[in-house]
Amino acid sequence: MTAVSSTLGIDFGTSNSAAGYAIDGVPRLIDVEAGENTLPTALFFDVEEKRIIYGRGAQEALIGGDEGRYMRALKSLLGTPLMRESRMLMGKRMDFVAIVASFLAELKKRAEAATGQTFDRALSGRPVMFHSADAARNAQALVDLTECYHLAGFKDVRFMPEPEAAALANRGVLEPGDLGLIVDIGGGTSDFTLFRQQGDAGIHILASKGLRMGGTDFDRELSLHHVMPHLGMGSQIKHVFGDETHAAPHAVFTDLATWQKIPFLYTREQRRAVDDLAKYAVEPDLLNRLVKVLEDELGHDIAFAVEAGKIAANDVAATAPPEIKLDILERGLRVPLPPAMMAATLNEMANSIAQVATDLVAQADLAPSDVNKLIFVGGSSLMGVIDIAMRGTFPQAELHRGAAMTAIVDGLAIAASHAFATE
Repeated sequence: MTAVSSTLGIDFGTSNSAAGYAIDGVPRLIDVEAGENTLPTALFFDVEEKRIIYGRGAQEALIGGDEGRYMRALKSLLGTPLMRESRMLMGKRMDFVAIVASFLAELKKRAEAATGQTFDRALSGRPVMFHSADAARNAQALVDLTECYHLAGFKDVRFMPEPEAAALANRGVLEPGDLGLIVDIGGGTSDFTLFRQQGDAGIHILASKGLRMGGTDFDRELSLHHVMPHLGMGSQIKHVFGDETHAAPHAVFTDLATWQKIPFLYTREQRRAVDDLAKYAVEPDLLNRLVKVLEDELGHDIAFAVEAGKIAANDVAATAPPEIKLDILERGLRVPLPPAMMAATLNEMANSIAQVATDLVAQADLAPSDVNKLIFVGGSSLMGVIDIAMRGTFPQAELHRGAAMTAIVDGLAIAASHAFATE
């Protein structure tokens, strides 16, 4: 008799989300969009149609110039005061708990429509640390996410650290006695789990550690170093009286380079402040570009351009020189991003991530040379700068990245079948 799990495994990610369940203990990923088993964690509030568009449709609405508000990387807001702040969206007030819940409810609805199953319970992945530098925010993030699941229509939810789920999904490449390290670099966090493969006895988790740093942080760093100077960051602003100048305020550029903060920039007060900067700028052409970004709400277009440039610079098979294409802002405006330049920009971040892995191994009273399997998980784990940093830290380990994009949801789907077994 076929055993089908009634618990939905959900990988709610900063950039992409996925869902799966188990049939006779075998993971089955669900197509949550036509022919796709991942759903971009993005929403578009369509003003004209008075509806919320999710996933790739949200991106298409943004790129197509539809009137509305685009949101992405909402997972990064968990645990912060912004989660409880409300905004007027399509004529009604919504806070980010309700917004995240609406996305999870949509994922639930699509999973049920695709499978004919009803999923009242969820096993959700979670980063080892939502906030590595703030214990209170880290605890609040789990409270927030639990509330979001309940509001989305799940009667109960339990959580599993994402790298532990990935370890479970990668049993096929392990041999008894292997000391493995999951390297899970997602959109907003970097997580590590050290484990011992015990053959038929399964996986023994030794320790886990996390850092609030991931792919969207790489995007922000590249944007600040290579794009924002073309919008006036670092340029001088003249005082109203006298000949003295001061540097343009840094905050607006930092927010513009941060995925989840972009929607908060399109206020009347912020636009007025930027207009004043351009009026007194020593280099008005640069600040006028910033004015255009806020007036035309191009922040996410620029963020997509930076992300595309990052991907191109990481593509070893690319034939054209990688660059960040900013034609949406100004025709012919391109920012070169050769791989060596990108690596130099991100090297310090990559080394910080590798240091967390080193600390984790030391925490278990082991040495880096003891690790013989590195398993890379998450899209950002495929970055060349991460590869170099981790290979340098664990030179004797064999590297696996075959299921980098699906390992977490595979593991959650497997574990979902017995997540509530004690009840």
